[in-house]
Amino acid sequence: MKVALIHDWLTGMRGGEKVLECLCELYPQSDIFTLLHIPGSVSPVIENKTIYTSFLQKFPLIKEHYRTYLPLFPLAIESFRIESYDLVISSSHCVAKGIITPPSTLHVCYSHTPMRYVWEHYHTYFGKGKKGIATRTLMNVFAHYLRMWDVSSSDRVDYFISNSYNVANRIKKYYRRTAKVIHPPVDCSLFTLPDKHKEGDYYLIVSAFAPYKRIDIAIEAFGKLGLPLVIIGGGQEEKQIKSMAKNNIKYLGWQPGEALKDYYRNCKALIFPGVEDFGIVPLEVQACGKPVIAFAKGGVLETVNGVYPDAKQEQTTNPTGVFFTEQTTESLMKAVEYFEKNKNIFDASRIRKHAERFDREVFKAKFKRYIDEVLILQQNTIS
Repeated sequence: MKVALIHDWLTGMRGGEKVLECLCELYPQSDIFTLLHIPGSVSPVIENKTIYTSFLQKFPLIKEHYRTYLPLFPLAIESFRIESYDLVISSSHCVAKGIITPPSTLHVCYSHTPMRYVWEHYHTYFGKGKKGIATRTLMNVFAHYLRMWDVSSSDRVDYFISNSYNVANRIKKYYRRTAKVIHPPVDCSLFTLPDKHKEGDYYLIVSAFAPYKRIDIAIEAFGKLGLPLVIIGGGQEEKQIKSMAKNNIKYLGWQPGEALKDYYRNCKALIFPGVEDFGIVPLEVQACGKPVIAFAKGGVLETVNGVYPDAKQEQTTNPTGVFFTEQTTESLMKAVEYFEKNKNIFDASRIRKHAERFDREVFKAKFKRYIDEVLILQQNTIS
């Protein structure tokens, strides 16, 4: 059986690429098709595959400003010819699911989200104050077309898998399709519990500096609290975010794997103020036995056993984090203050055990089993 893996772009090793890495291991003879590939930006498991890129690869400044070409993404993904493949698995958060396959080819989409740039995060990315007037005007023209294309191209998918119930609900709303939920993988073998004698005194953020991440809330909160905060990451809002910081906040940029794991192990807790479709980082931190302080919306509701500072909600046993219910500075501050007073309720070994439910081997077994099931369904339909 000849397998093609379709991925939006290969520019860094984030959550979607960790899913792709598992797919490469499950289907070692597969080829990868992607809009853009920056060599050396992803893991050796992915880099060693045969990788086909679209015509966008040769466009000027594409590596630094690929999102500028968003209106061309549908055309680029449709330009691939994949007639010779029996199974196509798209790993999609933008346009990968729109690949055109022959009628005899089974297409399963692992959806990280419907195209966030034109749906739930459209105003976050292209609202007033986020982009210049020329970009906003062009996107007002193209966004409607992209939404129509996103919905219509969903019909090309035979089966949807979503990374969370949160995303499955969105797929149901926008595409009118049901999706099997298989949570993304975290490689628990890479993470270990902390050495209590080396534990640091800082809180931690690990994130791309994108508008919807709401790092600004954390900076304002910790500026008022005066507690140490370490921020690892970078991105389009870096200049703005750095300009807000006080002396108790340290920026480190993106860190290599071993250094990042040390920051995970030695922090007090992870601060997670945005809304993610799923979110791998909170699970990586929990695999190190560390709790998460998160805004109570999106994927963290499926990955963190959170307690609430005001106790109005039903409280969980064996908590792995603290939830705040409003995406505001004040609500986050209240959650941090609650954590400072109630650290004793968090047990590192129990937090680690919770994260192991999402281990990459669990993911691979569930994914392979589901693909085998739908292959049998297809064969029975044909026969």
